[in-house]
Amino acid sequence: MGTGFNSAGLNSATSAGLLGSMMTGWLIGLVVFVLMIVAFWKLFTKAGKPGWTGIIPILNTLQLLDIAGKPWWWLLLMMIPIVDIVLWFLIAISFARAYGKGAGFGIGLALLPPIFYLILAFGSAQYQRPADYPPTWLNI
Repeated sequence: MGTGFNSAGLNSATSAGLLGSMMTGWLIGLVVFVLMIVAFWKLFTKAGKPGWTGIIPILNTLQLLDIAGKPWWWLLLMMIPIVDIVLWFLIAISFARAYGKGAGFGIGLALLPPIFYLILAFGSAQYQRPADYPPTWLNI
């Protein structure tokens, strides 16, 4: 009778706090998502690829693999647990190398993607496909 608790045993202040935390989390996630789209668009454009491919799931990963000089079938390998983590680091290092950066920057791309992709996109780095990369295979 008017105890202030709902059926889950939470009072209205706790419920409001949880809702506020969830909304804040969603907002931060949305901002990071939009920043990654912007970074991919810019990086793909720098590499001579259509920027809009950074918006489409799977296609953006295929573009990333192509820019990094990796074969398309690595996408299939990325579906295997543990293997995907190792591949993600290898791809990030190769991607950084394609823009004239070193392995340390590539590790930064793997660990803190929103920050490092934005630095790469809006910094002075220019795309320069390394000579030992195979010819591009994704012609979109």
